[in-house]
Amino acid sequence: MKAVGYRKSLPIEHEHALIDIDVPEPRPSGRDLLVEVKAVSVNPVDTKVRRRAEPPEGEYKILGWDAAGIVREVGPEVTLFKPGDRVWYAGSIDRQGSNAELQLVDERIVGPMPKSLDFAQAAALPLTSLTAWELMFDRLQIPRGGKTDARLLVIGAAGGVGSIMVQLARQLTGLTIIGTASRPQTQDWARQLGAHHVIDHSKPIAEELKRIGIPQVEYIASLTHTDKHFEQAVEALAPQGRFGLIDDPEPIDIRLLKRKSASLHWELMFTRAVFQTADMIEQHRILTEVSRMVDEARIKTTVAEHYGRICAVNLKRAHAIIESGRAIGKIVLEGF
Repeated sequence: MKAVGYRKSLPIEHEHALIDIDVPEPRPSGRDLLVEVKAVSVNPVDTKVRRRAEPPEGEYKILGWDAAGIVREVGPEVTLFKPGDRVWYAGSIDRQGSNAELQLVDERIVGPMPKSLDFAQAAALPLTSLTAWELMFDRLQIPRGGKTDARLLVIGAAGGVGSIMVQLARQLTGLTIIGTASRPQTQDWARQLGAHHVIDHSKPIAEELKRIGIPQVEYIASLTHTDKHFEQAVEALAPQGRFGLIDDPEPIDIRLLKRKSASLHWELMFTRAVFQTADMIEQHRILTEVSRMVDEARIKTTVAEHYGRICAVNLKRAHAIIESGRAIGKIVLEGF
């Protein structure tokens, strides 16, 4: 089958950073689905793994942790899906990824694809939806529903995770949502997705919040450059507030949280799959609920750009724009 992979961790400009390859077709067992991948999207995790993780000598690493496709075959223990079903998922970081014609994925981390979206539109949402949902409701333990005076600050609201987090928070909570973005087009994007306020994170965040009359927030979701913003964010965090992050910052001084009895929460969407946790099926349930919300027009896809077919040239282009830090929303690719 066709796929895109690499053998050595190389800068994206290198000829062999990502290459078109042919590899054997996988076969499903246990609770695995064999999915015919129709579309994928690209996330920062793809670029991080490419730069840091080399496969064993002589083998290929296939990236990609966002996909929409059709179930071709199922393992003998599968109960949730059947061949022909349209599905979407992010997969697991410890298995081969979705930049391939066929992929194995455990049914417990797969959801039914929204009926109202095409494959490319759907592929933009699984990883970011799971990350945003788990960070808000599992880690920060934000209450669902109901009017509240509490506020959520989303640092990096125009990125992939921020784009869906703002929507989920607006639809499922009573929080006042403050997004951060530094360019006019990213600020407009965050407002369109439902942020009540948008501030500029290229300026001191605590001062920006005071400028809009919100001196402190009860929840912070730091999605990018946490080390750069941490001190200002802690200053703006309310006493007994909750601080969540998803990135891999340079060292931060968590002692700053002590005076406010504030808590720190780290989210990695792959934890449930990698450790085969007892609640691993929660990701199936989350993706099923998000799919329903999309079909009810409560959530919209966060596709910003379509880069054409799934191939090394187009994926290298997507990696480059993500590494530049200037991506808005999600980049999708479709078909081989």
